Amino acid sequence: MSEKDSQEQQPAPAELEAPKPEEIESLKQALAEEKAKAERYLANWQRAQADYINFKRYCQQEKEETQRLANASLILSILTSLDDAERAFAMIPAELEAAPWVKGIRMVFDKLQSALEAQGLTRIKAEGEPFDPHFHEGIARMKGKEGIIIKEVEKGYQLNDRVIRPAKVIVGSGEEEKED
Repeated sequence: MSEKDSQEQQPAPAELEAPKPEEIESLKQALAEEKAKAERYLANWQRAQADYINFKRYCQQEKEETQRLANASLILSILTSLDDAERAFAMIPAELEAAPWVKGIRMVFDKLQSALEAQGLTRIKAEGEPFDPHFHEGIARMKGKEGIIIKEVEKGYQLNDRVIRPAKVIVGSGEEEKED
């Protein structure tokens, strides 16, 4: 194609028609629709991004919680042995308290308790405290101050601020004991 032919096919600038007002309005309307669609897409993308960030945070928290409580069942099974050892220590006659083997067993017991405390195990306070169903399990009522724990039957424990075994307690009924 020659240069002359290409000039004949393209209209001269004077021959171009100006767009009609109806065409301008339809183009403006189409542009407005596309802008609204783009804004919706942006809002949806931002919402999806926020959901993803929240999901990642939730998964991280779940992972941390699982790690913190992974040893809970093992610790629960050890607690029964700790209870038995405490009952055994309570039954040692006074004349054997100073025996070296008793002191040695107490030292082993104390080390075990320290190791469990290092893992996040704490004892739930009970005797003399107000009854709280989140931390205590009432097994009986006796004469005494209303709602106050009179006696602890079995110790309760928390692992990293989560109750793994509630304290079994006897609660005051509100009747005062008569002194003889």
